[in-house]
Amino acid sequence: MSSKTHWEAVIGLETHVQLNTQSKIFTAASTTFGDDPNTHIDPVVCGLPGTLPVLNQKVLEYSVKAAMALNLNIASHSKFDRKQYFYPDLPKNYQISQYDEPIAEEGWIEVEVAEKGKETYIKKIGIERLHMEEDAGKLVHAGSDRLDGSTHSLVDYNRAGVALAEIVSKPDLRTGREAAEYASEIRRIMRYLGVSDGNMQEGSLRCDVNISVRQGPNEPFGTKVEIKNMNSFSAIQKACEYEIQRQIKAYEEGEPILQETRLWDESKQFTKSMRSKEGASDYRYFPDPDLGPIEISIEQKEAWRKELPELPAQKRNRYREELGLSQYDARVLTEELAVTNYFEAAVLADADPKTASNWITGDLAAYVNSNKMTFAELPFSPESLAEMVQMIEGGKISGKIAKEILPELLSKGGSPKNIVEERGLGMISDPDTITSLIDEILNNHPEEVNAFKGGKKKLQGFFVGQLMKKTGGKADPKLSNQILNEKLNK
Repeated sequence: MSSKTHWEAVIGLETHVQLNTQSKIFTAASTTFGDDPNTHIDPVVCGLPGTLPVLNQKVLEYSVKAAMALNLNIASHSKFDRKQYFYPDLPKNYQISQYDEPIAEEGWIEVEVAEKGKETYIKKIGIERLHMEEDAGKLVHAGSDRLDGSTHSLVDYNRAGVALAEIVSKPDLRTGREAAEYASEIRRIMRYLGVSDGNMQEGSLRCDVNISVRQGPNEPFGTKVEIKNMNSFSAIQKACEYEIQRQIKAYEEGEPILQETRLWDESKQFTKSMRSKEGASDYRYFPDPDLGPIEISIEQKEAWRKELPELPAQKRNRYREELGLSQYDARVLTEELAVTNYFEAAVLADADPKTASNWITGDLAAYVNSNKMTFAELPFSPESLAEMVQMIEGGKISGKIAKEILPELLSKGGSPKNIVEERGLGMISDPDTITSLIDEILNNHPEEVNAFKGGKKKLQGFFVGQLMKKTGGKADPKLSNQILNEKLNK
């Protein structure tokens, strides 16, 4: 395969976000995940004759809020359509979706793209539309357990009718990394809004990638291929990178690229053909006669807009510009809402932002990850972290003492101040006491003192170490170094 420098990938994502509602989009059936198969169904889900769908108002609210967060234009008038296609996991054999009049169109988001070995950059990605639709059920293809050796399939309708918001990007992505970062930002935004939990392992957020390659940015798009079955952001990146190389190789060897749907095989790390790709004409859309048009007043839109929280990109910018954090720290702190809330509560309790960030992204994150918990479940409260940070900044304890008491705080919670007082771990900051201790150390190590005065200045660290050993790490480092300097340089 020749160099791909003159080839350019063109990538767009279709992201299906399961909305976090208690009931389904057109019926009161539950959306609870993980229950026994076919326990959350009713006549509407089963498509029984005479049943009528009724739009869940919470679905409309969540869809509009999601669209607003993605800078989309909200339609004052939209409608539902029937997507005529044989769905073995939808009993009525059509899907209620939106076709030519979706709830929102023409938006964008900005994503931070951090590629290994390259400088992080910000890219604006256009979003074509967001529309509401119902999810399908789940097919389970069982192996042979019959006398004649035949196989069979089972269907679980629990997910059928669950509310989805489908977000369709414009073909503005150019690398697998950009695609993964875009999908990650979409999930982050949905979680901040509270409209979806975004759990990919439960199917709450699913991405289909449309990808083609062309010889340069001014050339027409190549034949588009859709990739499904990606259950992580890493898989999205790897699938894109594999498919880019596959298509380039095919073109360079004179082989045609077919418009098809392919599956990503995680175990073998390649894409494989699933079926030929359908077009809109194959679905035979027409307006759903059972659902009336959707009209949203200006007043209602403004009321929902006022309920939007500060979004991840806004937080990242504020952390950098107002709190003086690095781009990396701002990114890590805003990755999960629970971490963001913890950090902001600590800063509100007067913790220095940079110091709090270091503890949160370091020791606290390591403890949370190793114990498979979230920051919301951490016994060590953000207010107690702020108390500990203030004690360090105020010279009451050293970082070494803070590390010593941290395991108890992380596992049991409590007040750092109380623990320090109970154990007598407070910092020694009396100049006379420290001077006396330093004199004793220097008198006990005359050879090292002479070596220091002979030019071996690194020995100052030796003397500091002896002092910390003697005081159990409680001597004020700043004051100790100051007095030690005066003694050694006389």
